[in-house]
Amino acid sequence: MATIEKKYPHPEYLVETNWLEQNLDTADLRVFDCTVNVVPNPDMELRQKIPFVYQSGRNSYQQAHIPNAGFIDIPGDLSDRSSDLPLMVPSEKQFVETMSRCGISDNARVVLYSTSESNWAARVWWMLRAFGFDNVALLNGGWRKWTKEERPISNQGCLYKPEQFTAHPKPSAFVNKEDVLAAIGDDEILIINALPSGIFTGSSDIAFGRKGRIADSVNVPFVSLQDPDTGGYLSSDQLRKNFDQVNVNEAKQIITYCGGGIAASNDAFTLNLLGYDNVAVYDGSMLEWGNDASLPMEMG
Repeated sequence: MATIEKKYPHPEYLVETNWLEQNLDTADLRVFDCTVNVVPNPDMELRQKIPFVYQSGRNSYQQAHIPNAGFIDIPGDLSDRSSDLPLMVPSEKQFVETMSRCGISDNARVVLYSTSESNWAARVWWMLRAFGFDNVALLNGGWRKWTKEERPISNQGCLYKPEQFTAHPKPSAFVNKEDVLAAIGDDEILIINALPSGIFTGSSDIAFGRKGRIADSVNVPFVSLQDPDTGGYLSSDQLRKNFDQVNVNEAKQIITYCGGGIAASNDAFTLNLLGYDNVAVYDGSMLEWGNDASLPMEMG
C-alpha cells in the first residue's frame, strides 16, 4: 500500500487521497466509510450519565461517499450487543461475522475514512489491529480532504462479496477498569485522556457522569493531532512535540481513554504511527469510570 510521510516510523498506516483515487479499482482493495453521528442525548436526566447518542452515519453515506466504498456501521455492527455501555468492542464472534459480511478476507487491503473527525475510522483501525488484521490504513484527511480536492464522489451503494475473515486476537490492545485502577500511581504507566481540555479539567458542561478525569491522567486532545483545515495528520515532528509534553518516552505502557473509547483510539492510532507499540485503549473510558463513584477522579 502506498505511503506518504516518510518521517513517520509507520507511514504505511496512512494513505493519501491521490493514491486512493488511482487505486479505487484494485481488486483486493476494500474502502469503508465509518461515519457515526454524535448528537446530544435527548433524555435530559440520562444526559448527565451518557451525554451523547451515537447514530449510524449510513444516511449520509447513501447521499455521497467515495466511489466503490462500502459502509461499516459501528453502533449497529461493531459494538458489543451484550454490554450496557455503548460502543464497547464486540465479541470475537460478532467481529468476525461483521468483517466477513463486509467482504474483508485475510488477503484484503483496507482503507478507512469518516466524514467528520478521524476518530471513527481510527476506532475501526484499532479494532482490526486488535483482532490481528494489520493490512489496514486510514485515508489521511478523510472525507474533508477528499471533497476539498474535488475528487469523485458517488451515491451508488457498494456491497463487497462476503469473504472469510480470520481473527488472531491481541488481548493487550484493550484494558478494563481494573487495569486502569492498578495503573494509577505507577510511574511506568502513562494514562492519556484524549478529550478536549475543558472536559479533562471539568470546566466544560459536558460530563460523563462526574466531571473531570481519571486520577493521575494527562491530556493530549484528539483535536491536537490533525490540521484543522485539511483534516490530515500533523507532521511527525509536530505530533511528537504534542506527546513529548506528557513524557510518553518515559512510559513502559501507555493507556488512552476518552468518553467511550473512540477519541482514545485516535490517540492510540497516532502513537502507533509514531512507533509506540506499548499502547492500549481503555474501552469503557469515562462512560464507565465517570459513572462509578468508587473510582478516583480529579478536576482542575
